[in-house]
Amino acid sequence: MPEIIIYHNGECSKSKGALELLQERGIPHTIRWYLADPLTPAELMALLGKLRMQPSQLMRKHEALYLAKYQDNEIPEPEWFTILIENPILLERPIVACGDKAVVARPAERVFEILTLPAGQ
Repeated sequence: MPEIIIYHNGECSKSKGALELLQERGIPHTIRWYLADPLTPAELMALLGKLRMQPSQLMRKHEALYLAKYQDNEIPEPEWFTILIENPILLERPIVACGDKAVVARPAERVFEILTLPAGQ
């Protein structure tokens, strides 16, 4: 199986839930603490490709920073990309990547959409 990476925020209950699911099932994984170690532009571009999403779709629209600065603004996708690079707190979480696929694991069980294991295993 390809490497599984969880883009994790330890303060987020949803992110903790996805990490616990991987741990409980003994699924080997790497934790990427993306707030302490922000994604490079190349990493974000690759992750967006795996998710098949645009930058604006990966925004945490309930985050205080988003509400204060970006809500209701007409912003082109390339600018959303830059905003995510400069403000990793706005990245939706948790994201779990495996090979050429990734998913926003909300709910946590969505990780099984990209793994070869059945949900009950």
